[in-house]
Amino acid sequence: MPTQAPPAPSPTKAMSHVADPALAKQGLLNLEIAEKRMGALMKIRERFKKEQPFKGLTIGMALHVTKETGILVRTLRDGGAKVAITGCNPLSTQDDIAAALAEEENALVWAYKGESNEDYYKFLTAVIDSAPDITIDDGCDLVTEMHTKYPETLEKCIGGCEETTTGIIRLHSMVKENALKIPMIAVNDNKTKHLMDNYYGTGQSTFDGILRSTNILVAGKTVVVLGYGSCGKGTAMRAKGLGANVVVTEVDPFCALQAAMDGHRVMKMSEASALGDIFVTVTGNLHVIRQEHIDKMKDGAVLANSGHFDNEIDIDTLEKTASRKRRVRHYLDEYLLKSGKVIYVAGEGRLVNLASAEGHPSEVMSLSFCGQALACEYIVKNKGKMPNEVISLPPEVDHEISELQLAEMGVSIDELTPEQKKYLESWQEGT
Repeated sequence: MPTQAPPAPSPTKAMSHVADPALAKQGLLNLEIAEKRMGALMKIRERFKKEQPFKGLTIGMALHVTKETGILVRTLRDGGAKVAITGCNPLSTQDDIAAALAEEENALVWAYKGESNEDYYKFLTAVIDSAPDITIDDGCDLVTEMHTKYPETLEKCIGGCEETTTGIIRLHSMVKENALKIPMIAVNDNKTKHLMDNYYGTGQSTFDGILRSTNILVAGKTVVVLGYGSCGKGTAMRAKGLGANVVVTEVDPFCALQAAMDGHRVMKMSEASALGDIFVTVTGNLHVIRQEHIDKMKDGAVLANSGHFDNEIDIDTLEKTASRKRRVRHYLDEYLLKSGKVIYVAGEGRLVNLASAEGHPSEVMSLSFCGQALACEYIVKNKGKMPNEVISLPPEVDHEISELQLAEMGVSIDELTPEQKKYLESWQEGT
């Protein structure tokens, strides 16, 4: 269970708010371990220390407050920035990390695990009150609040970065409605993000969360993966690796085709509902598991979500229709249905990898946060030159991050010869 923080006072720019400052010692130890596993980001941090790209700037962040995020905070701060950070999910904060960061210079933190809805938005407001020049968002709540409630803050803000698929979907909607007033970098578009973090990170950390909550044997079970984007592909891969029979549900024909070609059974959720032992939602959409599906499920079925928001499983209807609800294990709720069967929900239907576990491993988050750090630098270098649109970083950024990570892993690759370069640049030579 999280350490329950007292009700938050109205935050000010001079005061952080965390669950328990005494947890800082353990937080420092976890940050130390993360640094050892995030070598690529540490290389960028070394360069930032020398070049000070963010000197005099404030970076406002709404991210999962984990040990990996803590290393990003230190990287930006060492690059000259003042950093103000809050969580982007009420259950994803690691209280020891929040406490440790709150003690560091030029870092203000408003976050604790188990935040009330009131505190969640109060803390977003606190970050906005810091008057950020650059934003870093995961899910677009920070940027949405700035646009809808505090539009005057956008005049100072030169741009922002978005970490996840769900947030980028929201940003594209803002562009369609001509509502986006600052340029936003889609860090999730980086290959080193969505083909690494989403694929390898989500696959491993999702089952980490499910296993911590349930201690269920995956081998021999039927795991239904709802959605076959990068996160769904990684989740299905890890389920198969643990010995599960994998069923995929999809609405996109090509993604469904990929799932079938990868050897998974593909079917409608109306059919898969009766087959699954474990269900994992990774769609970025709402109510992909509804009461009509739950009514068909086996007694003892486990539901988990690894999409950003807690609306992929229709928890509200389940709460209303269940005869009883009780907490039976670490972030595992048992719902007794009127039919007499029980359904288990891990992580309260929120991001199971962070609600029930610790999120993605440091190594993969190093790649994502290299992208965030370089995106912030890109915003500074291109201040005033970018349109108020969703922008992808140049391919060279992915190359740089990949080279840093390969060097950290001790992996060498070949180089093109002058003859090969000339061949690739020409068009005259054929068969």
